[in-house]
Amino acid sequence: MTCFSKIKMLKLTKFLNILEKATLDIVLPKHCLHCHKEETFLCPECLDLIKINSFQVCPLCQKSLTEYGEICRYCRSFKPPIDGLITAANYDNPLVARLIRLFKYKFIDQLSDPLSKILIKAYQKNKLAIPDLIIPVPLHPLRLRWRGFNQAELLAQNLAQNLLPGFPIKVNSEILTRVKYTLAQANLKKSEDRQQNVQDAFQIDLKALDKIKNRRILLIDDICTTGSTLMECGKQLRKLKPKTIQGVVVARQG
Repeated sequence: MTCFSKIKMLKLTKFLNILEKATLDIVLPKHCLHCHKEETFLCPECLDLIKINSFQVCPLCQKSLTEYGEICRYCRSFKPPIDGLITAANYDNPLVARLIRLFKYKFIDQLSDPLSKILIKAYQKNKLAIPDLIIPVPLHPLRLRWRGFNQAELLAQNLAQNLLPGFPIKVNSEILTRVKYTLAQANLKKSEDRQQNVQDAFQIDLKALDKIKNRRILLIDDICTTGSTLMECGKQLRKLKPKTIQGVVVARQG
């Protein structure tokens, strides 16, 4: 398929997605996905039913329990690109999984609100330092055009406004870009394939040194599998010498 044909196909796909979103209120009226209360996709009472993970594990080996999702002592010897990863909730929770799927694949952008509240609860529970800058994991331009929004960016913006109400945190979606169109990580079964899939997929703006150097960076995504995507983003961000890079995701899918 030629590049021109791919663009035409993406335009058609985007049109179908817009049509799907326009009819979604008919197929899926706006009501709580758990108790069916009207005028909200997740009411406060049902949001409180989602348990925030009571413990975290090392994001590399996924075996060692760590207090706040930091890299374990053994894995630190490999000099990983991020300092820690907080997984907010359990993807095995059917409500959590449904929220993420509808947000990501049915284009219900309003779900960024309850999902970001889950992130905030996890952030506060794990007593993480307030970041200087929030960076969402970027989408490739073709996928962004297809979906219509970057779900990680919506989460980042919502988190930035509500983590410290009245004191918004800066969000930057331009320093880190995705330059390689990749397959969905969840569709790849082997860890090696996932790592290779995102290898060299991201690029950093080296002119942004003054925005990153010695700053606490918070890297946001909706979901991770092996963590390869976050690690690749971390590799690029490390070039600008941040003080720390902390990752936070809604859930981790095995």
